[in-house]
Amino acid sequence: MLISKIIDYLQNIGIENEVGHIISDGLLIIFILILCLLGNLIVRNVVLRLVTKLVKNNKYKWDDRMLERKVFHRLANFTSPLIISFFMDFFPKHQNWIKRGLSAYVMLVGLLVIDALLNAIDDIYRTYEISKIKPIKGFLQVVKIVIFIIGGIFIIAVLIGESPIILLGGIGALTAVFMLVFQSSILGFVAGIQLTSNDMVRIGDWIEMPKYDANGTVVDLSLNTVKVQNFDRTITTIPAHAMISDSFKNWRGMEASGGRRIMRSIHIDIRSISFCTDEMLQRFKKIEYLKDYIENKQIEIEEYNQKRNIDLSEKTNGRRLTNIGVFRFYILNYLKNHPGIHQNMTLMVRQLSPEAEGLPIEIYAFTNGTNWVAYENIQSDIFDHLFAVVPEFGLRVFQDPTGYDIQSGFSSTRKL
Repeated sequence: MLISKIIDYLQNIGIENEVGHIISDGLLIIFILILCLLGNLIVRNVVLRLVTKLVKNNKYKWDDRMLERKVFHRLANFTSPLIISFFMDFFPKHQNWIKRGLSAYVMLVGLLVIDALLNAIDDIYRTYEISKIKPIKGFLQVVKIVIFIIGGIFIIAVLIGESPIILLGGIGALTAVFMLVFQSSILGFVAGIQLTSNDMVRIGDWIEMPKYDANGTVVDLSLNTVKVQNFDRTITTIPAHAMISDSFKNWRGMEASGGRRIMRSIHIDIRSISFCTDEMLQRFKKIEYLKDYIENKQIEIEEYNQKRNIDLSEKTNGRRLTNIGVFRFYILNYLKNHPGIHQNMTLMVRQLSPEAEGLPIEIYAFTNGTNWVAYENIQSDIFDHLFAVVPEFGLRVFQDPTGYDIQSGFSSTRKL
């Protein structure tokens, strides 16, 4: 061997044994370092490139995830300890320490490989639909914590030359410290189990949690946190245990139902409400959504009043149609014929208690889709139409006086 020849040459030229051993050991260490460097270069530039090519050219996708998570790159770190192990016999005095160091290094690399492998498993699992219902990221993080703790104990035990059982026995006395240090992880783990087992939240769910200014889609469920991408594209991170201890709104039921609720009111000026005149009724009969209603209602009211011999010369006597009642029925019939309204869900137009802003006429209906943009367009289309037709019923929409109203009233007074 080249190193042996160099050592023999140094001894032949008369260099003292001690100095010769130092020089020879130094040359051997340099030689080993060069071999490790060459080995790493070969593995990373030849073997890893070949593995990458094979992975990308096959039909399987799971190995692509392993490549992305650098599982194979971390396996390449075993090259150096493998080379060094062949030369341990050349250092008999330090063989024990070298063996300990190599064992600790191999364990550390093994932990890093397992970490990358678990990340790849999570990525592979996320490609399946069930991952949105039952995410495993939190469980994998717990596995990582356990593996790294056990691995750390074994590494320390190897370095100090003691049995791992001794160190494990000492950990029992530090349980309270571990409970304090890993409090968030323990709480998060328990919360994660509750969240997934009770199906409280999934990846892709739209949730609202005002306490944390969260209003958007869940993009990640981990051991300690739930990440929500808000509709303004910001990210809100919520502690997992807060999802259990505090309340939040999950819109999954709405999205699953296929309809999204409209619940909005038009405030009518109460002073514009009146009985319908004959002229108004004749005009309403020309409206498509009111023709049958007006005719049937007139017959019903006339029979009612005649049966009771009611004096109709006084408007307060008997039954009469009002413009607000006709308008309410018009809205209902309009919604029943609107293509954007879900006809198999609750649909009503109701009158709420009068307020300082007038009489609220509330629409309670559901669109036939849950898409946000489509929902807003349907809702706007409906109210665009209703605001425009309110005056046709002799009604006025209430609004607070503006500068224009005051100026118009002042101009009218001056003309008088």
